[in-house]
Amino acid sequence: MHALRRYLIAGLLLWVPLVATVAIIKFIVDAMDRTLLLLPPAWRPEALLGFTIPGFGVVVAVAIVFTTGLVVANLVGRKLVELWEGLLARIPLVNTIYSAIKQVVETVLGTTGESFRKVLLVEYPRKGVWALGFQTQVGVGEVQERTEKEVVTVFVPTTPNPTSGFILLVPRDEVIEMDMTVEDGLKFVMSLGVVVPRPSQIRRAPPAAPPETGRE
Repeated sequence: MHALRRYLIAGLLLWVPLVATVAIIKFIVDAMDRTLLLLPPAWRPEALLGFTIPGFGVVVAVAIVFTTGLVVANLVGRKLVELWEGLLARIPLVNTIYSAIKQVVETVLGTTGESFRKVLLVEYPRKGVWALGFQTQVGVGEVQERTEKEVVTVFVPTTPNPTSGFILLVPRDEVIEMDMTVEDGLKFVMSLGVVVPRPSQIRRAPPAAPPETGRE
């Protein structure tokens, strides 16, 4: 029985990650294949070649995103985007959803922001109990003014689904900045703490130079 259990676990360790990876990739590819519906029926692979090409929608999606970025990156494209956003701003519910999602995407994908660049350790939900979180913002306007402290916004994700979680506003001096990468932190959360990040390099301050002594 012990050997049987060992062999079953060894088989599961091989097949479960493989099947899950294939299922997730298939889901993404199938979802992106729906972009083929944007093409005229006469331009689709089944009309031109007589058969479908799995994953061809990924190429079409990348081409659409790249072309859109190429257009909106110039002056004329920015003006068109401003007109489009001005139109959306007049629709109450749509304006709220669109502006919120756009701000989140700009913050996360921006190269100059500090969102999801650091893994932090905070005492949550009580003193003496630590939780892993991700820094999403610093210097939170009104909150910082009212608390009279430098406040850091920390997103503490739930496990194994890191897309949900809690937003904590923590004073800067009460958070511990970790050396692990965001990817390592996400692996730790999604694996229920089973996948321990690789040992971090301890940041040591360079030794101070010896004081200069005056010559006699």
